[in-house]
Amino acid sequence: MEDVQLACQEHIFNTYGRLPVTFVRGKGCTLWNDKGKEYLDFLAGIAVCNLGHCHPELTQVICKQADILVHVSNLFYTRPQVELAEELTRLSFADKVFFSNSGAEANEAAIKLARKYSSDRHGEGRFHIITMKDSFHGRTMATLSATGQTKVHKGFEPLVEGFTFVDFNSLTAVQAAITKETCAVMVEPVQGEGGINFPNPGYLATLKELCRRHDLLLIFDEVQVGMGRTGTLFAYEQEGVTPDIMTLAKALGNGLPIGAMLATNQVAEAFVPGTHASTFGGTPLVSSVALRVLQLISAPPFLENVRRVGGYLRERLRELQSHYSFIREVRGRGLMVGMKLSIPGQKIVERCLERGAIINCTHDTVLRFVPPLIVGRDEVDSLIGILDGVLKEETT
Repeated sequence: MEDVQLACQEHIFNTYGRLPVTFVRGKGCTLWNDKGKEYLDFLAGIAVCNLGHCHPELTQVICKQADILVHVSNLFYTRPQVELAEELTRLSFADKVFFSNSGAEANEAAIKLARKYSSDRHGEGRFHIITMKDSFHGRTMATLSATGQTKVHKGFEPLVEGFTFVDFNSLTAVQAAITKETCAVMVEPVQGEGGINFPNPGYLATLKELCRRHDLLLIFDEVQVGMGRTGTLFAYEQEGVTPDIMTLAKALGNGLPIGAMLATNQVAEAFVPGTHASTFGGTPLVSSVALRVLQLISAPPFLENVRRVGGYLRERLRELQSHYSFIREVRGRGLMVGMKLSIPGQKIVERCLERGAIINCTHDTVLRFVPPLIVGRDEVDSLIGILDGVLKEETT
């Protein structure tokens, strides 16, 4: 482990605050380090491995497709890409799909599409996009500029022009921010990196009405909250609201790099050959895996289990809340759960890791629980036992 850490420090950019563990194997909800120690994974690669580690069916698909065709070019047609697009549109509001390699790239495509559509429809000068404070949309220059967190902006100024930040859940703030230059509103149906923040009842529906009234596009960033994470295939389903554009990534490939931007026909027509592209977007290998991921996660019994186990996880965390005064709130939907603390959470994350449980802290004081969606009650009980022991240390 020390050799790997030293080599990492010598040869890899220092862009992550890495924890001192080297993982070598995974299966289901379990990871093993290079010393054979076992870890219960309640992070899932940050909401990526929704089907767990090394899912046997996905392994079979990878091996089979790797022996047939891995990559050609998007100058040609491939069946896996088309089949994945067909399934995504069948299961969603959308008519068309653009494939990329990541969530940031999918969001970059969404920003470009919104501007291009507005330019085609209204002419020049209508390019501003309203996004939310505490949002997170990526690390490229455009998506970083769209992110409503000043800490990620520092050192990269001047930012890309054309983004206005307003308070999440404030319709009044959105209305006040709309100008003749506004072309779209971009929002996460649930804020992940911003602290596991959920929309107020009716917020997204009224937001859509506001967009329609001003002829604006509504963009949903479901990079983290999509693919079954909240108990429905897409988070927007729980609100009964459809966007004009939606972005996906993370769990769509269960660990393989893929992103997707989905849109209605009317909006998608703004992209034509030469307006946008991605060399590796939707390769046969990744598309074949993503198709099987989508089929497994969209099954009603699978999603019902997400809701059931998610409810049990929140129930057990609220039991801890009744014992520890520094736990302010437990909030969640499906298996996207946050525990708001009145103290910093990173030390708790590190102590849990020492005891064999992987969780995460976001927004400094919110413990984030996003386990593989195949998790069961037994794994929840094991996590609660470890977490309870760690929290006791905060009271002594």
